[in-house]
Parts: sequence; C-alpha cells; structure tokens
Amino acid sequence: MCSASSGKRPVLPLLLFLAGLAAFAGAALLVLAPAPRQATAAVGGPFALVDQDGRAVTDRDFLGKPFIVLFGYTHCPDVCPTKLFEISEVLGRTGDRGRDLRALFITVDPERDTPEVLKSYLGSFDGRIVGLTGDRAAVDAAVKAYRAYARKAPLKDGDYAMDHTALVYLMDRDGRFVGAFDVDRPPEQAAAELMRHL
Repeated sequence: MCSASSGKRPVLPLLLFLAGLAAFAGAALLVLAPAPRQATAAVGGPFALVDQDGRAVTDRDFLGKPFIVLFGYTHCPDVCPTKLFEISEVLGRTGDRGRDLRALFITVDPERDTPEVLKSYLGSFDGRIVGLTGDRAAVDAAVKAYRAYARKAPLKDGDYAMDHTALVYLMDRDGRFVGAFDVDRPPEQAAAELMRHL
C-alpha cells in the first residue's frame, strides 16, 4: 500500500500544475487579445422634410458645416423655448465665421406645426435656426433616425402635449453624430466647441 500511494503522489501535483497552466494561458489570451470593436449605434441619417418657408429639404442640404439638431414643438411650455434661446445665444457668439452655421428645430407635432406656425414661432430666435416639419410619417422617420423619442400626452381638456427627447445633437460637416451638445454652459464655451468642428 505504501509503495502504491507513493507512486501516485507525483501525478496529482503534475495534474494540478497542468490545470493551473491551462487556466493561466486562457486568462492571458482574454486579457492580451485585442478587444472586439463595439458597434456604435448610428445617430442621424437621411430625412426629407419641409422648412418654415415651405421648401422641401433633406439632410443633404445641411452638409458641409457642422449643425445642431433639436426636436420639439411650438406649444412646448418651457424646455423648447429655453433650449432655442440658449442655441440662439451660442450662435450669436460664433461671430462672422459662424454666419453659415445652422440649427435645426424639427417638430414632433406636425399636425399643429405647419411651416407658417414654425416661421412665426422662430421669429423670436436667431435667424439661423431652421424649422422643419412634414407629414407624420416623415417626422417619425427623422425621430427614428436620430434615435429620439416623441409621444402624444393627452391633457384633461381634450388638448395634448408632446413628451419628447430634449437632447441637443451636434452633427459634424458630414452629418455624423459628434455627441450631445451642452447649451446650458456659458455660450462662449459652447460656441468655441461648435467652431472647432468647422
């Protein structure tokens, strides 16, 4: 018995060593191997809408310069006018170099926001803010392309509000999403960031 058990003793440590070596090699492969590239969700893309002057426009009309996108609606009680005011302040700080920059205000309420309504509403803000509307299908397609959110919220009196994404999108000159654009900071800082993409 003594000789049989002494013959097995070297086998067990060898097996443990080999198992440990295999585990180490597997961990090393996981750590040292290049990480798989994460697929980033596309934000933005083609749209075909109508501007506040009644002209048909597409996303291609705004390429060549960076641009800002905001979804909202003219009956919005607070968020939209505040964001539009802040965007106006930013555009106002871009100086002569920023004269061709545009900010797109895409309505999520096309039933009420006709081109005429948008034109009247946007008259209180910077003239480089372009109001966009269209039929419900065209607006929904733009909302989907930007991975935004919009939903009708009925009110007690039979009227309705629109729950919607309040994110301000910064797009580069090729229409690619740069990131969320912070318009709550001092307008000079936001304008400097915008101008870096010219």
